[in-house]
Amino acid sequence: MASNRYDAIIIGGGHNGLVAAAYLARAKKRVVVLERRPLVGGAAVTEEIYPGFKFSVFSYVVSLLRPEIIRDLDLPAHGLQILPLESTVTPLESGDYLAGWGDADETRRELRRHSPHDAEAMAIFGRLMQHMAMAVKPILSMVPPDPASLSPGDLKGLLKLGGHFRSLGAERFHALYKLMTMSSADYLDEWFEFGPLKATKSASGIIGTFLGPRSPGSAYVLLHHYMGEIDGAFRAWGFQKGGTGGISDAIASAARSHGAEIRTDASVEKVLTKGETVVGVALANGDELRAPIVVSGLDPRRTFMNLLDPRQLPTDLVDGVNRYKFRGSSGKVNLALSGLPEFTCMKHDKGLMLRATRGAFSISPSIEYLERAYDDAKYGQFSSNPYMDIVVGSMIDPGMAPPGKHVMSIFVQYAPYNITGGWNDATRDAFGNAVIKTLARFAPNIESLILHMQVLTPADIERITGLSEGNIFQGELALQQLFFLRPVPAWAKYRTPVRGFWQCGAGTHPGGGIMGASGRLAALEILGA
Repeated sequence: MASNRYDAIIIGGGHNGLVAAAYLARAKKRVVVLERRPLVGGAAVTEEIYPGFKFSVFSYVVSLLRPEIIRDLDLPAHGLQILPLESTVTPLESGDYLAGWGDADETRRELRRHSPHDAEAMAIFGRLMQHMAMAVKPILSMVPPDPASLSPGDLKGLLKLGGHFRSLGAERFHALYKLMTMSSADYLDEWFEFGPLKATKSASGIIGTFLGPRSPGSAYVLLHHYMGEIDGAFRAWGFQKGGTGGISDAIASAARSHGAEIRTDASVEKVLTKGETVVGVALANGDELRAPIVVSGLDPRRTFMNLLDPRQLPTDLVDGVNRYKFRGSSGKVNLALSGLPEFTCMKHDKGLMLRATRGAFSISPSIEYLERAYDDAKYGQFSSNPYMDIVVGSMIDPGMAPPGKHVMSIFVQYAPYNITGGWNDATRDAFGNAVIKTLARFAPNIESLILHMQVLTPADIERITGLSEGNIFQGELALQQLFFLRPVPAWAKYRTPVRGFWQCGAGTHPGGGIMGASGRLAALEILGA
């Protein structure tokens, strides 16, 4: 019979919850993870939704996973194996294409074909973005100090932060300030002249946000996606062998190796308190588990408004959580295919097309295209011609599909959570059809290849994963929701007003992506408390 007493209970088996569990278990804590779904991973899962085809159902690429977590938990020994995505191809409306390859010289030659100016500028831009990512990197490993606090720990943190910014020097500090405040389109206008290049780059600045490429603040999201590291080096995005569920499985395996218990089909109904102190959790099946430490990997709305009685909480915290912006704007279409799609832009060179299908395809031919897609969302509709990021996972890892068959992952922007009239079967079908119709403009044979199609709206993502409004980052990466403001001022250090109750989800600093930093920092704070 399973025990009901632990040193720590983790609510939610997403990758941040699993990371927190692994670190706490490594410190000899008796830990249990409670996940309401039949499998762990949250939005980082692999599922066979059509016989013989394995899908990275939600999150589908990785490069943000922190190297210190990979090292500390020895994740390669538990099955972590990142296969690099070495190219991104953008089909153009003219019938041509723009390609970025893993080899810098090859990319420079490709850019020179479109713009000699941009070929030279890209080398300088790439170095600057690497420097900016390195400038932000220490902040990802820092517990955000509260600037309104006079506690010695917060003052020390602010001094450390100020010293870090001073060490950047004026030029890099000004560049970082621009990235934090400008739109991705305006920022890229300062560097490049070729429209499709600016569009493809700026697309990284709108992922997971209800912003357009011309919206201030989108340049930071672009930087956020530049901070990926594989094997400690800045490289292309990667694909976990077996799909993103393999990342979650590796972290879960590491947690178990240190003694953590993981329960699936274990939905937590509420957090139990005695006075202002946590004592455990109550499950939906009526069971109660006890622990002096309870850690929520859920988003801020679910953590504070669902697991607790909001009447227990300070008014400013409740107001802050109610103001916190989720605004899910992403959808996902997963396809089982009978063969490979043929992109018109590469039909003249079958070898090149085959090579390109081992990378990603970005449907972002111009800034205007992206801005029009955003216009649809602003007025309550899904984009009729959306931005899409496409990966044929079975070309990178053949084990994802039967021989000769393929799986295709299509990340889609924009699909607003608050769509006019709400999401239902008819709007979901219409959304899926718009995605396929748009893709068919660039790969005309796609419709004839489809064996199965899974369409996920933000409402579906919310229902399945529990992410409020289907936001893949547990809340927008907007300037007013970063660092000591994430999720709300005074409660950004993973603590809550309830003693012993902690937060570790992506709704805390440093935010979303398959990063694991929130789980690690929360665990280290708990162990140091």
